[in-house]
Amino acid sequence: MKTVLIADITLKKLAEERTLSLLFREKTAVADCADKLGADVVELPAVRNAREDAIIFKTISQRVENAAVSVCAGADIQSVNAAWECVKTARRPVLRVELPVSTMQMEYAYHVKQEKMLEKIQTLVTAARSLCAEVDFVALDSTRADIDFLVEAVQAAEKCGASFITLCDDAGVSAPYDIGSLTAKVKASVSVPVFVQPSDRINMGVASAFAAVSAGADGVKCALTGGDAVLTGELCDSFGACGAKIGACLALDNKIIHTGVDELLSGIGRSGSYAVSDTDPESRKILLDTSSTLEQVARAAQLLGYELSDPDAGSVYRALMQVCEKKGAVGSRELEAVIASSAMQAPSTYHFESYTTTSSNTASSMSQITLKCGGDVICGVSAGDGPIDSAFRAIEQCVGHHYELDDFQVQSVTEGKEALGSALVRLRSGGKLYSGNGTSTDIVAASIRAYINALNKIVFEENAV
Repeated sequence: MKTVLIADITLKKLAEERTLSLLFREKTAVADCADKLGADVVELPAVRNAREDAIIFKTISQRVENAAVSVCAGADIQSVNAAWECVKTARRPVLRVELPVSTMQMEYAYHVKQEKMLEKIQTLVTAARSLCAEVDFVALDSTRADIDFLVEAVQAAEKCGASFITLCDDAGVSAPYDIGSLTAKVKASVSVPVFVQPSDRINMGVASAFAAVSAGADGVKCALTGGDAVLTGELCDSFGACGAKIGACLALDNKIIHTGVDELLSGIGRSGSYAVSDTDPESRKILLDTSSTLEQVARAAQLLGYELSDPDAGSVYRALMQVCEKKGAVGSRELEAVIASSAMQAPSTYHFESYTTTSSNTASSMSQITLKCGGDVICGVSAGDGPIDSAFRAIEQCVGHHYELDDFQVQSVTEGKEALGSALVRLRSGGKLYSGNGTSTDIVAASIRAYINALNKIVFEENAV
């Protein structure tokens, strides 16, 4: 009976999706778990931050005891060299050359035709092979590629030194029969092992893996968790039940898969520095940088509860890229601040004039807020649990409406006694979130400005309907 090789792509998939930012120890824990359950290869994403990723990848390379450690070699010679430096200390290092082979991705992502892409494949595989004994050529978007060009590409990769070939279903809409047929044609054209990376987008990932193995695939790439990847646990259960029918099995530890993996995943995402809300059970961690796309930024905003219009999404994206150029990467808090300052810039229906507050540790706080609306001056007075709570209640008295306070954050922008404080307020109205921000050396004033900023957005949208 044939033993199917397994490549774990958990870390790679989580990095690509950018909806979850793992801590250093969480990344090493995922790699350790994949190694212990019996994966033949642990795949790491491309090197983005040379200094940080080098430390993490080198640590993982040295910790993994049994599996090969594979890292994406990037799209140029410099990236190949950087990837090699990160993985060369592994017991069994692998450099992974990932390039598209479909006309759509070649022309839109790389702006090249088939001939130029073939040259790029040969150049990068040759460069990777000169450094590393094992090279994996990953044919991205294989299922939408011209079959003749795909065969030419994988044969060229093998000739230049590729040790494995991987076929990817990036579109995620191929039927198991299509995956099996494609695998058979590629397997017949090369002499090296062939992996498949099916998509589970239409819930046919496991079936596609079965079809590919039946057609001659030597390995399957799957993940412990992550988006539309085939899940390792489901694949293991399916092959355990029906693998004998196609003469194939998996050499994975079922006990670790069904106990250790669940325990590992339950802890991931609960201790990071980018938590959206400590009280939200659906909280996710977000990490965006200059390589993030408009769609990824919009999706991250959606995870935070914001439904951005196309113009707002564009404004947020442009502002976020400016922040990323200075900071490198940003999390959910920075994204919310950008949304508050860049999305849905509404005219000021209510203008903040002044406030007075009294507060002590022996009595409730009392605040008086004065706003201007058109030519009218409106005053509100209210007690509350602290100066900010009483100020928010006084604003509600001014406008005659209570809004649900979904989130409130305060942080310093500058340092020292005269530090500039920044406040962010999220109000919920009609099932939608509206964020506002305010800055001042007086944190109560900053909070009031943030609340009124969000309030004006609500009023503007209600009047526009």
